[in-house]
Amino acid sequence: MVHKILAIGTSFVIDPIKPLPSGSNATTETEKTLSMVIGLLTVFGVLYFTFQIIFAGYSYMASDGDKTKLEESRKKLTQSILGLTVVVIAMGLSALFASLLGLKNVFDLEQMFFKMGL
Repeated sequence: MVHKILAIGTSFVIDPIKPLPSGSNATTETEKTLSMVIGLLTVFGVLYFTFQIIFAGYSYMASDGDKTKLEESRKKLTQSILGLTVVVIAMGLSALFASLLGLKNVFDLEQMFFKMGL
């Protein structure tokens, strides 16, 4: 039995006037996408750990001398500072590797926010 399949609409349309991207353009687009993802994750990581440091500091001040609350707050503060340090070091190392590989503008935040419409 043969069924007819009707295409009502397609989301993939090839424009006959505009040529398909070459390998270098595809690499550039991949580089831009990877750059945007890394930049967004870095911004979110820095914001997250900054808020964690603020909340841990507030919890430390509000512990009222209670040893368990004080120790818990100190532990949260240490972990938050360590997390922020890891994010900053990871960003520096990835920028170093990107420059060694010859990639340009890996962390161009202005371009990333412009593409997002912010």
